[in-house]
Amino acid sequence: MTSLPDHVDIRDVSLRDGLQIEDPIPLSAKLDLLAAIAATGVREMEATAFVSPSKVPALADAAELAAELDNFGDIEFSALVASANGARRAVAAKLRSIEYVVSAADGHSHANVGRSSAEATGQIADIVAIAHDSDVTVEVIIATAWDCPFDGPTAPQRVVDIVTAAIAAGVDRLAIADTIGTATPRRVSELIALVRSSTGDIPLGAHFHNTRGTGLASAYAAVSSGVTRLDASVGGLGGCPFAPGASGNIALEDLIYLLRDSGIHVDVDLQAAIAAARIAQDAVGHELPSALLRAGDRILG
Repeated sequence: MTSLPDHVDIRDVSLRDGLQIEDPIPLSAKLDLLAAIAATGVREMEATAFVSPSKVPALADAAELAAELDNFGDIEFSALVASANGARRAVAAKLRSIEYVVSAADGHSHANVGRSSAEATGQIADIVAIAHDSDVTVEVIIATAWDCPFDGPTAPQRVVDIVTAAIAAGVDRLAIADTIGTATPRRVSELIALVRSSTGDIPLGAHFHNTRGTGLASAYAAVSSGVTRLDASVGGLGGCPFAPGASGNIALEDLIYLLRDSGIHVDVDLQAAIAAARIAQDAVGHELPSALLRAGDRILG
């Protein structure tokens, strides 16, 4: 375990991971939510996904949303893709950064993208080539890095093998994801130590869900292990539609609260994040799991 960093970057994933399991909401409501999140000062945002509209109808307006992103020029936007065709669509929509998700478990990979983990890994090089030909950066996110809802615990070597393939393909960034919210601090620290031994200079991020109440503890363990880039969504919105029971990203405001009181700087305003969480809750029409949305900040209420 290393000493805590002075600063951690947070990418808000509300518009993609947050909304993908929800009933579709109008583009106007998404733009209102985007504006509220932008007001928090967040510098990175996952805006949408270029995937099959029939599988993820909540994100069927990806191109339309992408056309509005120039109105928020201070934010680095990215989009998720699941195939080479999705990468081409994202590049055509003028995204400057894309994420390609590869599940480390075959069960989830088949449910998510209809192919094995090895087959999905085999597409990394093509997706990197498509992106780099247009000066677009690529992040490979390794899903079910700890556990799969179909296959059970994920062997760490499967994660390392995907990392190795991604680096060989020239990927720009990497992240590991606790897709179903089963990770605990010990397991997080162990896997990060193993993965970091293979990543070299490639930046490594992490993505956690709070499904079983361990998301924030896992995020803290990741930061303690040298990770300085985390994902979160306002209100704890989101989850994976292809992983049974996978609900609740760690809430942006809860994460800010934890990091701030740990002496770690983040470029996101806590009160603005709580306000954005309220807008998200109104947009989806049901209560969100954020603790600070219910209890407020101990300092400012």
